[in-house]
Amino acid sequence: MKGSALALVLLLIGSIVPLAVADEGNTTTTEVPEFTLDENATNREEVIAQRLISHLEKLSEFTTKRIEPIRDKLPENSTILFHYEKGEELKDKAIEEFNNGDYYNSILDALTAMRHYKLVLIQLKEGRERINEYRERIFGMINRMVEYFRFVERTIKIAENQGIDVSNITHLYNETREAYKVVLDDLKAKDFEKAKQDLEIAQEKKVALDEELRKIREQLAYMNADKIVKDFLIRTENGIKFAERSIQEAKLKGIDTSEAEAKLEEMKAIYEEVKSLADQERWEEALEVIKENRIKIDMFFKGLQRIRERITEQKIKMDAKVFIRETTERIRKDIRALEVLRQRGVNTRRAEIELRTAIQEMQIGIRMLKEGKVAMAKSHFAITLKLLYNVEKFILLHS
Repeated sequence: MKGSALALVLLLIGSIVPLAVADEGNTTTTEVPEFTLDENATNREEVIAQRLISHLEKLSEFTTKRIEPIRDKLPENSTILFHYEKGEELKDKAIEEFNNGDYYNSILDALTAMRHYKLVLIQLKEGRERINEYRERIFGMINRMVEYFRFVERTIKIAENQGIDVSNITHLYNETREAYKVVLDDLKAKDFEKAKQDLEIAQEKKVALDEELRKIREQLAYMNADKIVKDFLIRTENGIKFAERSIQEAKLKGIDTSEAEAKLEEMKAIYEEVKSLADQERWEEALEVIKENRIKIDMFFKGLQRIRERITEQKIKMDAKVFIRETTERIRKDIRALEVLRQRGVNTRRAEIELRTAIQEMQIGIRMLKEGKVAMAKSHFAITLKLLYNVEKFILLHS
């Protein structure tokens, strides 16, 4: 009998979950209280069962307090509800068996009940973690919407100044902005379920706003086709020169540039077609060519970026000091170029932020090199170059 009791205690220690409830916050303790068994007790099973029932009732109360506020929101086939109700059923059965003196079965049912409560608490914890992750994603989405709304506001202002009817887009803008504000209020109030429902409504309204924004931008594009085409020609000409220099530099480093050269030839063909139409003042047709080739234009610049990254890798491998010196000089030139654009009235805020971040990444990379952490340094230098590419693309587009 003594060995049997000891085995039951070991089983108990291995199976019980939160036996002691710390407070009414979200904390529980999984520490198992000491079981002091009187070796001379006439019925050790009764002692174990009595202690176990006591802790089982506390665990049931603890779990119930967490289930009741959300019970109505859980689906009928919820596994959380299944395990909770099974735990309650087995708890009542264990208590009844204890009262009837059936201590052995009372212990087994109490342990099984605790197992069900454990599964409930695990799923509730995992659910809270998923909710927190999703909440953070929604907050991030709303933060990104701030910049989107600013863009819509600027578009409305420009369209209005050019005589375009903006009543519909203004209405949709106000509705969409208010809808996302409701979502934000839900999150602040920690009403996550309502936030999910309101987010769906907000996203539906944004779809309608996106469509109206597309129409307005299309009208603006055709009304300003000559300006857009002229800007495109200037920027693309600079971009082609930039690409040719990069490809030539890459070739000298032994880098395969066939893909970039193919994209460059495509870009030159697009440029020539647009330029030919522009020379004839066929602005809308030229704009159509730009729109039709938007994907190729984007691919061209992405291909160019890959070439620059390979050049950088080669430079770092050959001589880190040369790379740092050349990159530092690029940063100085970019600072001066942004200053010129700012004096011309161009909004350079975003480019300046990217440039500051590039400088910080450069500094971290240099520090990593000094500490002998070459791989980490390369990763920071890669970020620097990507940011500088974005900055220089911005400069190019506004030069």
